[in-house]
Amino acid sequence: MPEVLLDIDHVDVTYPARGFRGKPFQALKGVSLDVRPGECVGLVGESGSGKTTLGRAVLGLAPVTGGALRYQGRDISHLGRRQRRALSSDIQVVFQDPYTSLNPALTIQDILTEPLTVRKVAKAEAQRRVRDLLDQVHLPSDAGSRLPREFSGGQRQRIAIARALALDPALIVCDEPVSALDLSTQARVLALFKEIQDRTAVAYLFVSHDLAVVRHLSHRVAVMYHGEIVEWGDGDQVTTRPQHPYTQKLFLAAPVPDPAAQERRRAERRALAAATGL
Repeated sequence: MPEVLLDIDHVDVTYPARGFRGKPFQALKGVSLDVRPGECVGLVGESGSGKTTLGRAVLGLAPVTGGALRYQGRDISHLGRRQRRALSSDIQVVFQDPYTSLNPALTIQDILTEPLTVRKVAKAEAQRRVRDLLDQVHLPSDAGSRLPREFSGGQRQRIAIARALALDPALIVCDEPVSALDLSTQARVLALFKEIQDRTAVAYLFVSHDLAVVRHLSHRVAVMYHGEIVEWGDGDQVTTRPQHPYTQKLFLAAPVPDPAAQERRRAERRALAAATGL
């Protein structure tokens, strides 16, 4: 395996102007980071920071206007549709909303079989693969005959994870995959992500607004602010001993169970915001 699976090298993303008086909007400004085989890289920032745009750029859904995206050394910044479809065997995605990311008219069997059918996998082998995928995400074998509406949010996200695993990808972009779930379900889905990575050595680019969430999974963490990386390093260091004021603000925003400690955090966050303007 290569030392670097995904290399994001000074990437810019600029959206064209809208309307007569509109101006182009630069969503990413020289962003650089990398993902190694079998590693989870957390990408953290508030809404509008550019983190989801970076994930979309990796997936070919946002225009790369500067720099380069390289997968296993190959430049994938400007692939055509056919080349991008071929790359989907290696790079998959789990979206944020488990209620809209699954086709409500298809059974779970059909949803999980679809990517295999596109790759011309034989029907019997596809059915065996679906049973295996359901087992990997801890859903009952009869789930394949049911529709998405018959499952809870956490179960639907497990189905979305199974779909992402169908083609044995080397990298999965996880776009806020637990933010729509309650806390107890979040913990179970995060444990599932960890279990799957330990078993398959798949790499994750894990996008989240919550430092506490990425702390559970990430080997390294990048923090984004206004389209730029402001802190990047070891996951434990960034999520527990942040150096940049913006990362410190995110750290202090995470709730704690002690009311007195929570009030102290709020006071520290207000003081930090007043001192830095963040």
